[in-house]
Amino acid sequence: MRENDMIDHRRLGRELELFVSDPLAGAGLPIWLPAGAAARHAVEEYVRELERRAGYQHVYSPPLGKRELFELSGHLGYFADDMFPPMRLSADDEFVLRPALCPHHALVFGARGRSYRELPLRVAELGGMYRAERSGVLGGLSRVRAISLNDAHNFCALEQVGAEVAEILRLIREAHAALGVRPAGFRLSVRGPGQRYVGDDAQWARAEELLRDALAGVEYEVAPGDAAFYGPKIDIQIVDGRGRESTLATVQLDFDKPERFDLAYTDRDGARRRPVMVHRSLVGSMERLFAYLIEVHEGAFPVWYAPVQLAVLPVDAGQADAAADLARRAEAAGLRVEIDAAGSLGARIRDAARRRIPYAAVVGAREAADGRVSLRLRDGRVLDPLPVADALALVGDVVASRTGQLLPG
Repeated sequence: MRENDMIDHRRLGRELELFVSDPLAGAGLPIWLPAGAAARHAVEEYVRELERRAGYQHVYSPPLGKRELFELSGHLGYFADDMFPPMRLSADDEFVLRPALCPHHALVFGARGRSYRELPLRVAELGGMYRAERSGVLGGLSRVRAISLNDAHNFCALEQVGAEVAEILRLIREAHAALGVRPAGFRLSVRGPGQRYVGDDAQWARAEELLRDALAGVEYEVAPGDAAFYGPKIDIQIVDGRGRESTLATVQLDFDKPERFDLAYTDRDGARRRPVMVHRSLVGSMERLFAYLIEVHEGAFPVWYAPVQLAVLPVDAGQADAAADLARRAEAAGLRVEIDAAGSLGARIRDAARRRIPYAAVVGAREAADGRVSLRLRDGRVLDPLPVADALALVGDVVASRTGQLLPG
């Protein structure tokens, strides 16, 4: 297959008006347009609710911090080449755009004393961070400089790590199934020669053992040298339309940050003990996730996060009131709906299909008189006219099921 024939999220992003890259904004800094923002918002809401039901507590933290914060975390010592230069406000006041959320989440844990009864403490955020990527590697949404990461840091006792990682992997599988993500494989990323790492050999050996145990029964490959500087990790890989592999979801063990930030909890016996910090992301960054989703679905997202779920198409001006009433009822039912009344009906049906809108609701004179609507599916199927309430219930059922199908069941 020639490269021009491949499904490319950059081309589809332009055609479907999902995002735009403008040199005036800057390379690697895409702007999400209304359609892309609607799809992203639906995914963000889903992930937050999935996390909330799994016991996560969500926070907000600023996308920058004082230089000293990132000196303490080790990022400036081990990751400075990938960070933007510090911003100096005065001789002793420098700020840095963060390359990761974990330093701020360490501050969340350390905001007050903690008891073993609170563990595992799961701190989650969909937050901004920044990487000083070189211009030659930037492309669309897949490689950017401003990153919106679905991130969390789970603070737990050592004996809780195995169960915690297993539950994280379960949540990853659930989220990926709903989104239509097809993992290409699992990877255990460990230390390798010639790299800089923190912590001692015993900590690393224990961390790797815990992750290997969590992967029992799962086929995976070992990737020496791909560990984070602070600990080993499990990476869930995806492959894009050009055959390039990248990491989407990840689980990382960290004995280092709790030591650096002097984090502790009071155990049953009253002793002060260090928690283990588990870094995890269920779906990675919104940018890389959507670069993948646009390509794997060829722009035809599952109904639950399609930018527009229902296009209302009156045959002519005589059905304007019926079309407006249908749109109001669809909006009240929580659907994302548009009315398209300009041009010939055939052209509007073709445009709805081009935009990958799951359902086009055609309202003619007979349908308007009977309180019915004819649904056309984006795959070309046409349903017999249904009462408006039944048509909206059908769409609502498909949305609620979060499957890739267009009809219930």
